[in-house]
Amino acid sequence: MGTPGPGPAFADDEPDPLGALLTYLELSPGAQPDTYTARSVPQVHGRVYGGQVLAQSMIAAAATMAPGRLPHSVHGYFLRPGDLEEPITFTVERLRDGRSFSARRVHALQFGKPILTMMSSFQEDQEGVEHADRPPRVPEPEELPSSVEMFRAIEHPLAQYFYRNFAFDVRHVEGGLFLGEPTRPEPAQHLWMRTRGPVPGDQMHHRAVLAYACDQIMLEPVLRAHSLHWRARGIAVASLDHAMWWHRDVDMNDWLLYVQDSPSAQGGRGLGTARVYNRDGLLVATIAQEGMVRGGD
Repeated sequence: MGTPGPGPAFADDEPDPLGALLTYLELSPGAQPDTYTARSVPQVHGRVYGGQVLAQSMIAAAATMAPGRLPHSVHGYFLRPGDLEEPITFTVERLRDGRSFSARRVHALQFGKPILTMMSSFQEDQEGVEHADRPPRVPEPEELPSSVEMFRAIEHPLAQYFYRNFAFDVRHVEGGLFLGEPTRPEPAQHLWMRTRGPVPGDQMHHRAVLAYACDQIMLEPVLRAHSLHWRARGIAVASLDHAMWWHRDVDMNDWLLYVQDSPSAQGGRGLGTARVYNRDGLLVATIAQEGMVRGGD
C-alpha cells in the first residue's frame, strides 16, 4: 500500500502541536503510591478532550507494569465533563499480574470524582496463531486533501487555531466534515491519519497516541449517516464509552488507514467502529465507541 515514511519536520517558525501534546502525556507522581497527576491540553470548546484522558490513563497504568508488557485492550467510560483548569489525578488499581497478562483499573479524578474509569489488559510478547482482515482499496494519502493545509489556507480564527494546535494530519477519502455536510448520507467513511511530526519513545507511547488520536473521529460515521457535520447548527456530540484492541505494533509516524462504519444510532446515542491498518495492509487495531449525538436541526 505504499512506502512508509517519517512524519513532516517543522521549521523553527512553524507550530509544533505534537510536541505540545506530548508534554501533556508526561505524568507526575502523586502523593500516594500508584497515583499520578497531569494537566489538560487547551481546547477551543472549553472542556477536557476524552482522548487525552484515555491516553493519560493508559500511561498511568503502564507505569505500574513490569517491563515487556504492552496494552492489548482498554475499555473506558467517560463519566463527567472534565475541567480544563483543574489537574487530573490518576489512581491505579493493580487487579492481577499473571504469567502472561496483567490487568489494571484506573480512575481519572477531578474534585474527588471520576471523569473516566478505565480497565486495561497488558500482555507479554508471545507467539500464536495469526490471521487478519485485509483493508479495502482506497486512494493513497498523497492523493487526498490535507486537513493541515486546509486549515492553513482559511483566514478565520477557528481554522487558524486548528492549524496551530491540531497534532494530526487527517485525510478523508469521502471528504472531511470540518466545513460542511457530506456529499451523501452513508454510515461509513475511510480516512488516513498520521502525526504532524515524529513520536519519540517506545511502543507504549505510540499506542497511547493512537488512543488520543482516534477519539476525535470515531463518531463521524454517525454524522455521515444523517448528513450532519461538525458545524451543524445545534449539534451536540460527546463520547460515552470507548474500547480498543491492539493486534500489532503501531507506528504513529506513518500513515494509518481507518475503515469506519456505524451499525446503529438510537435514543440520542450512536455507535462508531473502526479497523485501523498500516501502509503494509496489516490490521494493527480495532476500535469501538458509543457517543451521544443530538441536535443538528
